[in-house]
Amino acid sequence: MSNTITAPGVQAPGERHRLYEDALAMLLGTLFIALGMMLYTKTMLLTGSIAGVSLLLSYMTRLEFGTLFFLINLPFYALAWKRLGWRFTLRTFVAVGLVTLFSRLTESWITLSHLDPVYATIVGGGLCGTGLLMLFRHRTGLGGINILALYLQERHGIRAGWFQLAVDLWILAAAFFVLAPDRLLLSVVGAAIVNLILAINHKPGRYLGIS
Repeated sequence: MSNTITAPGVQAPGERHRLYEDALAMLLGTLFIALGMMLYTKTMLLTGSIAGVSLLLSYMTRLEFGTLFFLINLPFYALAWKRLGWRFTLRTFVAVGLVTLFSRLTESWITLSHLDPVYATIVGGGLCGTGLLMLFRHRTGLGGINILALYLQERHGIRAGWFQLAVDLWILAAAFFVLAPDRLLLSVVGAAIVNLILAINHKPGRYLGIS
């Protein structure tokens, strides 16, 4: 019999997620992200990574965010398969598909007569950060820049963090010509909220579940 004692409410090291736990995390995580993106779209806000590129292009072309998000992610799946394995790639493909679907459906589920941009920044960023945290803890991502950054670091020695920062700065620079200054400033605040949620809660050893 093992002598290891686990505190109440703390998951034992190496405990594997059940299938329904992975499915529930993916469902709720993608719903949260889709709702956060809807709040951002309604108030002309922006975020980083592929979601930010998709939002920016949607503002410039009036195409749907969900469709752009799905299409832009397609080239990155080959890298994900090679770098992170087929399980992660499959989960990521499903998660991106669900965000695409829910982004469309949310428009018909919710009608807003007024949405304060500051509220949208805080709540939208909180929803996206929480949704991403749920996906990350169940070995699921949303593709795109993260995968490319890991690949470039491994193959060419380019630091992943610096590469992702450069991409986000490029997105914000491009947004300077599309968004009003106040929306650009709020977008920076929203991105900070997302990253703070992940930085505080997604640390090695803090959560030990396995998918």
